[in-house]
Amino acid sequence: MRFSPLAPYGFVLALWASWAMAGEPRQVTGSLREGGLPVAGRLYIEGPPGTFHFARSADPKGTSVVYDVKRTETCREQHVTLSAHPFEVDLPPGQYTFTAERGHEYFAAQQTITVPEAGDVPQVELKLERWIDMAARGWYSGDTHLHRKLEDVPNIVAAEDLHVALPLTYWVRGAYERPLEFPVSGNPEPQLITIEEFLPQANRAPLKRFIWPINTEYELFTVNKKSHTQGAVLVLNHKSPLKLGAPPVGPLTQAAREEGALFDLDKHTWNWTPMIVPVMQADLFELANNHIWRTEFLNKSWTADVLPKDWEIETDPQGYTERGWIDWGFKTYYAYLNCGFRMRPTGGTGSGYHPVPAGFGRVYVQCPGEFTYEKWVEGLNAGRSFVSTGPMLDVTFNGQPPGSVIRADGPLNLVVEGQDFSATNNRLVVELVVNGEVITSLENRISTSSRSEIPKKFPDRKTLGFRHTLTRSSWVAVRLFEYRDVESVTHEDSQRTELVKTGRFRYAHTAPVYIEIDGPIKPRKREVNYFIQRMEQEIARNTGVLAEDEVAEYRKALEIYQKVAERAGD
Repeated sequence: MRFSPLAPYGFVLALWASWAMAGEPRQVTGSLREGGLPVAGRLYIEGPPGTFHFARSADPKGTSVVYDVKRTETCREQHVTLSAHPFEVDLPPGQYTFTAERGHEYFAAQQTITVPEAGDVPQVELKLERWIDMAARGWYSGDTHLHRKLEDVPNIVAAEDLHVALPLTYWVRGAYERPLEFPVSGNPEPQLITIEEFLPQANRAPLKRFIWPINTEYELFTVNKKSHTQGAVLVLNHKSPLKLGAPPVGPLTQAAREEGALFDLDKHTWNWTPMIVPVMQADLFELANNHIWRTEFLNKSWTADVLPKDWEIETDPQGYTERGWIDWGFKTYYAYLNCGFRMRPTGGTGSGYHPVPAGFGRVYVQCPGEFTYEKWVEGLNAGRSFVSTGPMLDVTFNGQPPGSVIRADGPLNLVVEGQDFSATNNRLVVELVVNGEVITSLENRISTSSRSEIPKKFPDRKTLGFRHTLTRSSWVAVRLFEYRDVESVTHEDSQRTELVKTGRFRYAHTAPVYIEIDGPIKPRKREVNYFIQRMEQEIARNTGVLAEDEVAEYRKALEIYQKVAERAGD
C-alpha cells in the first residue's frame, strides 16, 4: 500500500466537514468561580479538530476581550479574558474542553462537555482555586511591557490577577519619529486608573489594581525610511506625551527623567542595547521578556549573529533553545551587574503583539503596608522584587529584601532564607548566584511517574536556606527553576488535579542584593570584551547612516566599557 503525504490533511478536512455538518450551533452558558462567587479569568475553549472558540459575557455589565494571535499551528494563543460575570458561547454539536486560568497564583480548572444536537446543553462551571496569595504576603505583580488597547486593560488586569499594568500607549517604529504624533490608544489623560475589586474573603479589604496610561516604546527599525535597526527601549511612568524622537537618546533621557520616567530594556540582544545601558543609564532589565510565552518557544535564530561564542549558551540545529535564550538573558544581566550597571529586574510580555497572555512573565514588587501605585513604582525602581513565569520566591538576605545594599568592613557571613512556592510537585532547583556564578543549589524532586493525581490544596512549599561567606564586594541573587514536565489541571468535579505532560519549565529570579566590602565588583574580561566588541561593530555599522552626534553616543559607550575593562579580571 502506498502512503500519500496528503492523507493526514484529507483526514483533518474530513473531520472538519463532519463537524461542520453536525448541526446548528447551540448556546452554552457557564461561569468561572472562586469560593462560590464569580471571578474574572482567562478562558480557552478547544473543539474538534484543534479549533478554538471565544465566549462572550452573558451579562450586559460584563466584559470579554478576545485574544487571537497565531504564529504556527503549535505556536498560538487563542483565548478570551472574562470579567466576573457568566459567559455564553455558540457551539455546534461536538465535544469541547474548557480551560480556565488566572495568572500564576491559581490552579487551572478544566471541564470537558459534549454539546448534543438536541436536548439539554450541559452548563460549564469552572472552579478556580488559589494555591497562594502573594498580595497577602505583601507582594504585588505587574506587567511592564503591554501592547493591549487601553480600554481593554481593566478587563485584562482582573482576569490575569495583575495589580499594576503599564500599557504602551505611544509606540514609534522609525528613527526621529516623535511619540506625540504616534498614539496607539488615543491621547489618554495623565491620570491613574484605579480599579477596586471586592474579594471573596470576608475579612479582606477591597483589592486595588492600578493602570498608568502614559508609557512609550521606541522600537526603531528604520533610519530616514530605510531599513536599519537600532532596537527598543521602553519609557515608563512619564507624565505627558514625549515630544522628542531618537536618536540621539541623550536629550530624550533628560526630558523623560524630568517627568519621573524609568527606562526598561525589553530584550538584551538589540543592536543598541549595550549603548543604551551606560548612556541612558537604563533602570530595568526584563529577565522575563516578550519572547517567553505560554505556548512553545519560537524565535530560535533572532539576533543569533551576536550570540557570544564563549558563554556556553545552549543551542540546537535550529539556533538557541528556550533554555539558551533565557540563559543568554540571565548572563547578559549578570555581565552588566559585574560592570557596575545596577539595573533592576522586571517582567513584560509584549501581549497585544506576541502569542502570550498578559502577565505570563511578570514582576512582583514588595510593598509593605498600604499598597499604592507610587509605592509599587518606588519598590520596582529600588529592586525590592522578583520576576516569575510561574513559581514564587519570598527571600531575605541577612534579613534584608532584594535590592538592598549591605556594607561590611571585612568578610561577611550572608544568610539567605525564605520560601519557594510551586503549584506543582515537579522537580525544583533553587540556586544561589554570586557575581553571575551558581555557588550552590538545592534540589527537590517528587516522582510523578506512578501518580496521576496530587492534592491541589497542598502545593509544594519549601523553606530554603543558604549560608555563604563573602570576602569581597559582590552581588547575590536567588533563582528557581521549576521543571514542568507535567502541569496540574483541576477537573470539573473539583476533587482531583490531573498531571498533564508539557515538557516545559518555569522560573523565578530575585533582584540582587549588593554587598560592599572593598570597592567596586571586579568585572570579567570576557564579559566586558563582549560589550566592547558589540560597540565596535555598531560604530562601524552606523557610521555613514546616523549623524555624527548620534554615532558619538556609541563612541561614548565604547569609552565607558574600555574604562571598565581596565579593572577587569579573569
